[in-house]
Amino acid sequence: MRIGEFAALVGVTPRAVRHYHHLGLLPEPARRANGYREYGIRDAVLLARIRRLTELGLGLDEVRDVLADQAGRELVEVLEELDGDLARQERVIRKRRARLAELLAQAREGRLPAEGPVSAELAGLLAELGEAPGVAASPTAAKDRELLALFDTVVPAEERARLMELMRGAAGQAPEVYARLDALAEAAPDDPRVAEAGAVLAACLPDEAGVELPGSGPADVFFGELAPAQAAAVRHALRLVWERTR
Repeated sequence: MRIGEFAALVGVTPRAVRHYHHLGLLPEPARRANGYREYGIRDAVLLARIRRLTELGLGLDEVRDVLADQAGRELVEVLEELDGDLARQERVIRKRRARLAELLAQAREGRLPAEGPVSAELAGLLAELGEAPGVAASPTAAKDRELLALFDTVVPAEERARLMELMRGAAGQAPEVYARLDALAEAAPDDPRVAEAGAVLAACLPDEAGVELPGSGPADVFFGELAPAQAAAVRHALRLVWERTR
């Protein structure tokens, strides 16, 4: 058989056959006087085995190891390892499909936020906030949504659920808080409204939010997104919560 007939018999391409020759998986057959390869049944049996092994998901290096061990011990070990890999992939796929089903449900119910995909906890919170009067048009609320989407990604699942539940409890006061913070967009940090906005925000924050922040540090990444007066109001609110828990 010529290479085209040989490849077609086993169901592979001539290019694959040449590649297997190059890698040493398939020995070069004898050649005719004109230089063309001449394949026989034994070559076809070996090529068929290579095809079966690759269809199982083995890499070509693994196929080489299997073919080198005529007793079959290597094949058992490789197949066991492959079975374990496939089991792990199945678990990952099931997890991803469950997540996709969750997102599809949000989309079909009109609850998939612009920041999505996000967790079910955050989707529920954003839906509640979106229904509150005035919140949808608030520039501060838009920044808050972006920050929440970041937290949704980087915070561990258990902590995320607790955080979202705490924030859901304060969702009712969100319109007033956002309105006061929006009003500080062009204000100076010493504006009297800073303390008023901080007090309103502190009243709806849980005790766990209380912290005495330093003048500078990692928190500046968050506060850098706010106008100076808005950042001052949030710092004041966190300080008030911290003081009421002492």
